[in-house]
Formats: sequence, structure tokens, C-alpha cells
Amino acid sequence: MARTSPTTWQLVGQLSTIGMSFVLALVLGFGAGYWLDTQLETKPWLSFLGFFLGLAAGMLNVYRVMQLAGRTTDAAPKLPADRK
Repeated sequence: MARTSPTTWQLVGQLSTIGMSFVLALVLGFGAGYWLDTQLETKPWLSFLGFFLGLAAGMLNVYRVMQLAGRTTDAAPKLPADRK
């Protein structure tokens, strides 16, 4: 069995954070909007705004991680395929 390079493990670690960071951005955005709604009595408008800002932040996080993953795989050394 071939050994896995440290670059591959780094890539796996970066990609495994995508789901959590996306959900966390949504929850924080909605939570902040909901809290502002209760303080300013503007329900539900700031909750919607917070949700969509969280959605945009989550998508930006996914985009950044995917860009970093693309650079990591481009920079990884190519191993020759085994021939039989």
C-alpha cells in the first residue's frame, strides 16, 4: 500500500471543515439577526437579512477552501503510475 503524502492529509483536513464552517456561518448570521429582531422589534426582517448574510459568508468560506485545495493539488508532486 502506498504511503499518503502530508499534502494529501492537509487537503483532507481543509476539505473536512467545509460543512461545519458553512453551517456555523448560517447559524451565526441568523442568530445575530434574530437577536437584533428581539431588541429592535423588527421581526422577521433582520432574521432574514442575517440568514442571507450568513449564507453569503458560508459560500465565501467554501469558495476560499476550494481555491486553496485547488492550489494544493496543483502544487503536489505527480507520482508516476505503476505499470504492470
